[in-house]
Amino acid sequence: MSNNVLIIAGEASGDLHGASLIRELNKLDSSLKIFGIGGNKMQAEGMELIFHIDKMAFLGFVEVIKHLSFIKKIQARLLDEIQKRKVKHVILIDYPGFNLSIAKKIKTLKPELKLTYYITPQVWAWGKGRVKKIKKYFDKVLVVFPFEEKFFKEKNVQCEYVGHPLIEEINNYEFISRNLLNNKFDLDPEKEILLILAGSRKQEVKSIFPETIKAAEKISDDMGMQIVVACAENLDENIFYDLTELKNFKVIKNYTYDLLKHSKFGIIKSGTSTLEAGLLKLPMVIVYKTSWLTYIIGKTLVKISNIGMTNIILEEQVVPELIQSDANADRIYDEAKGILSDEDLYENIKIRLGRIKEILGEKNAPRNAAKSIYSIINEHKAS
Repeated sequence: MSNNVLIIAGEASGDLHGASLIRELNKLDSSLKIFGIGGNKMQAEGMELIFHIDKMAFLGFVEVIKHLSFIKKIQARLLDEIQKRKVKHVILIDYPGFNLSIAKKIKTLKPELKLTYYITPQVWAWGKGRVKKIKKYFDKVLVVFPFEEKFFKEKNVQCEYVGHPLIEEINNYEFISRNLLNNKFDLDPEKEILLILAGSRKQEVKSIFPETIKAAEKISDDMGMQIVVACAENLDENIFYDLTELKNFKVIKNYTYDLLKHSKFGIIKSGTSTLEAGLLKLPMVIVYKTSWLTYIIGKTLVKISNIGMTNIILEEQVVPELIQSDANADRIYDEAKGILSDEDLYENIKIRLGRIKEILGEKNAPRNAAKSIYSIINEHKAS
């Protein structure tokens, strides 16, 4: 019986969550041979990389179309590997455009193959089209927000809420002290940190960083703060210096959680980072920019009023969101200055962000997900 398991994660957050899932799967069965698409963290847990996430940084409708031929080559290779390795289980992590497409191809090729979706796309935000695909192609979905379980079960999708993996990852993270952070990166101990997280893909960094750094410089001048840019593991630090003539900032790689914990304020691109910041109770401004065509298409599809996961979970706009043309230096400055200048407002935001952890609970998502997936693998072995 084959022990080969295919996992596909297409971006930095998927690599993080995929790594913790693989760690738990290996605890349950060290004979599993896990391969697929992932990043350095998944590889460090023993996964064989067929493609690295660095090759998968497509963002938006327009960009995907430009890379269609490359995407088809990747999918063809994966389908070939499924056949050659006699794969018995496939786990797809988030990354909906690619993963829903290949799920259809896998089920067409091998209808008997079991597919699990771990961390599903935000179909509750994008309308019902993708729900039908998920119901058709996946044997089970493992969701990370309590309201998603209710949503999917109402649509008769086999679904389980396993908890959010960030809870476990942050709980187990060994934070360094502010003093150590200062010494390690030559930060000024007398100045609060103004943190920028501009995304994990070159394309989004190029769209978002130039305006955020201009705003950050004005804020730091007014408030006597120091600017630090948290760099994703897969990015070259020089991308930030190449995008601006301003030099009054430091770029720090691989210490994002420590920076989120020790910063005073964040200017943060919409995505997983806003939830990480929220869980660490960091007041922030959420920013997002993409190509205009992608934005226009997305605007017609999105069915919710907020885009930041912190605000979605809390069901109110606790922190400001600036999208497209609103994500400019002046607006970012105004929103940030308004919060930083009002101590009562600042503390109130911290208190409200503290509710996120209460809502998500303390479930061990990687362990729960691994147990659920392994039970399906065992069922298949027994049949």
